[in-house]
Formats: sequence, structure tokens, C-alpha cells
Amino acid sequence: MTPGASLTITAELHKSLQAHLFPGDGLEAAAVLLCARAPGPRLRFLSVEVMLVPHDACKERAPDFLTWPGSVLEDAIDEAEQRGLSIFLVHSHPGGLFDFSALDDASDKAVVPCLRAAVDQFHGTAVMVPGGAMRARAYDSSMVGIEIEQVTVPGIDVLRWWCEKGPTYRPMAFTQAMRAELGRLTALVIGVSGTGSIVAEQLARLGFGRVVLVDHDHVEDKNLNRILNSTLQDASDRVAKVDMFARAIAAYRGEGVAHPLNCSIVERDAIHAAAQCDVIFSCVDRLDARYFADQIAASFLIPLFDVGVSIPTRRSGSSTVITELCTRIDYVRPGGPDLRARGVYSPESLRAEELRDIDPKAYEDQLQAGYIKGTNEQAPDVISLNMSAAADCLLEFLARYYRHRHDGNSPYARSIRLLASCELDTESEAAFVVEVNPVLARGDQEPLLGMPRFRGRRGGTQ
Repeated sequence: MTPGASLTITAELHKSLQAHLFPGDGLEAAAVLLCARAPGPRLRFLSVEVMLVPHDACKERAPDFLTWPGSVLEDAIDEAEQRGLSIFLVHSHPGGLFDFSALDDASDKAVVPCLRAAVDQFHGTAVMVPGGAMRARAYDSSMVGIEIEQVTVPGIDVLRWWCEKGPTYRPMAFTQAMRAELGRLTALVIGVSGTGSIVAEQLARLGFGRVVLVDHDHVEDKNLNRILNSTLQDASDRVAKVDMFARAIAAYRGEGVAHPLNCSIVERDAIHAAAQCDVIFSCVDRLDARYFADQIAASFLIPLFDVGVSIPTRRSGSSTVITELCTRIDYVRPGGPDLRARGVYSPESLRAEELRDIDPKAYEDQLQAGYIKGTNEQAPDVISLNMSAAADCLLEFLARYYRHRHDGNSPYARSIRLLASCELDTESEAAFVVEVNPVLARGDQEPLLGMPRFRGRRGGTQ
């Protein structure tokens, strides 16, 4: 079953929108939200730009009524036409009505067909109530209304408003209400191996409606000590990791929850599948996979949780000794500092990894991206460390979505747990420099992710 339609707005645009729509005078105000689309069957609208309608440009502003200047719509149409974007007309409901009024219905019938005639895309309208909660709807070519099931703002906290739940509804963490909400969401797991299998297991058992699994590798004997649900028979048959894990999920959740993709995240099919998701978990040890996770998360405005595990070592006489046991969790929100800004990878390290790929033997001999730095251990017994990292990763996710931390989420853009030292180091977004990301909210614009290698036919707008 395809999840319902959604509208995602970056934290920065939502803040700007809220400040303009509620200037403090108790009167309605208006703005235009220009949105890209994610590719695929699910309708996911992605905020690109907000055009604020000057308060003094409106012919009339009242607590329950607003008259827009036509020139604003003309400007919005010009922008949307040039860039292939959808237009959402947004206004405030100072009285708190979390619904569309009869006046709103009449206005939509008069205005939206004009937008559609000018720009052949889905268009829609939205309302915001005090506090920032939003409700939206879109229209197809026949002016059939499509309820936007959820409006999401993936900021420091992930804000979400369901169309039927009301503006203040939020389930409490670790409850059946939370499980019911997760049942409406789709998670992507990139890398279903040591840490990724444990992350995927938690997602499925927490109740996610869909869990998309992306991995191009198969089960081997050396994996059996750290990949959950893998068996000797799986290794003997060289079963794809994603197929093995999908089978395991089906055994306790039933068919249709797990969606295995036996390919790399750098393939077009995987990117299309990722664009349909609500949250991404990056559980990989390759830098290029992390780079693509970054680009996908930015292009389709999806919050990203990246997990890393390592065991640094040093030489002590003729022996190698463990210096530390490290797990790292990075939460990356769309528009915030990405993994490159945090030093997880760089153009130079990506090039070095590509060069090592040319000579796999040399890469194995100089293995530095694995668990134990400075050794070439082929089957490390690190499931306990993986368990710790995967648990921290999911607890970070739950903190962002259900806000159970006493001191808030701002200090925890990055968390590094040093298990040998029994320490937890954390950093806020302020520790990193945010650079303008040219693919932010790029959506289904071709080529995907702005990369010529993914050039293909763009889907119809309907």
C-alpha cells in the first residue's frame, strides 16, 4: 500500500512562514509555498521557496477573511513555470481552525484551476494555526481534492501534523500510540550488515509500516557472527542480505512490510525507492555510500541518521592493543550541516576510496574503513558494539520524533560514545559550518541528485 500524500517544509522556511503569517495583529496573512516533487507513486511535496505576501499589499485583512493581490499569483506562476514547481497558497487561521472553511473551499474552486491552466502540475492550498501547525490539500488535473495526510518539518525536533489528528496531537514515546503512528511511516536502511541488520530489526519490531532494505551484498560465513537472522544455509546459498532479512521480518510482521532492494544505493532504482521514505538510516562503512545518503536526504528533504562503529588500535611493543571502542551517531536534518560539513567524508577521501577500488587486493591489505583500525580482521566479533551503536541510533530517532530528552535535542547533532573510557561526547550543529547545498529540495528534477549519471525520463505530473 502506497503511503499517503505528504508536504515537507524545511525548518528555516517554516520559521519564516510562521513569523509572517502571525505578525501579532490577529488578522489573516498569506504566503505562497513553491514545492518540488519526489519521484514515484507517492505524492511527496518538498518546499523549495516561500514567497511572502506583504501585509499592506492585501486589499482586506480580517480575523477570518483575506483578499490577495493578483500580482502575487502572477509572480508565483512565473517562478513555478520556469522551474517545474507546484504552488501551495498558504494563509493563517488566527482563530485556530485546523481545517478549511467554506470560504476557503470557494476560493480554491476559483483560483486553483487558474494555477493549473498556467502550470501543468499538482497545486494546492494550506492553512496554518497559531503554534505553527499546518494542514494542506492538493488538486489533480480534474480538480479532485487530495488530502495531504501529513505535514512534516524535519528540524532539530521533527514536527509532524496529521490531517485528522488536530494541531497539538503527539503520541508519547514507547506507547501503542507511537507504534500506531510509526505504522504510517516508511524507513530506509542503507546497508543490512552488522549494524544495519540490528537497526532494521528494531524498525520492524517498533512497528514501521514499511522498511526498505538496500544492500548489494550476499551472506557469507564471515558475516554470521554479527548479522541478525543469518544462517549457515544462507551463507552456503549466498543469499542476498536484503532477501534474507526481508524473509525474517515477514516471519513476525507478515508480508508487505519489508521491501528488499538487492542493489547499491548509488543506483537509480534505489534512489527512487529512497525518495518515497520518511526517514533514512545510513549503516554503511563506505564513504561514497554516505555521500549518496547525504545527497538523497537533501534532495528529498528526509531526515538522516548515520551510524558508525570503530575500534582504534595502537602498537605497544610487538603487540597491537585497543585504544578505544567508538560509536558515532549523526542526525542530519535537511538544510543543516551534512556529513561532509561534519568531516565524515571529503572530496579527497572519496577520491582515495575510488582509487583503492581499482585495486581491491591493495584495499584489503590497507583496510582502514572496517571495524578494527590497523588490522585486517575478516570476521571481527563486534556484535556487542554493533548492538550498542544500533540502540543509540534508534534512541536518537525516538528523541527527535517524540522529544523525550529533558534538556532538548539541540546539543546532540553528533553523539560519540567512548565505551572504553565510559564517556559520551556530543556536539551541536553550531560546531559545524553549514554550506549551501545545491541539491536541497531538488526533488524529481532531472538528472536526479544533479548527477548526469542518473539522467532519465521524468515521470508525468498528472
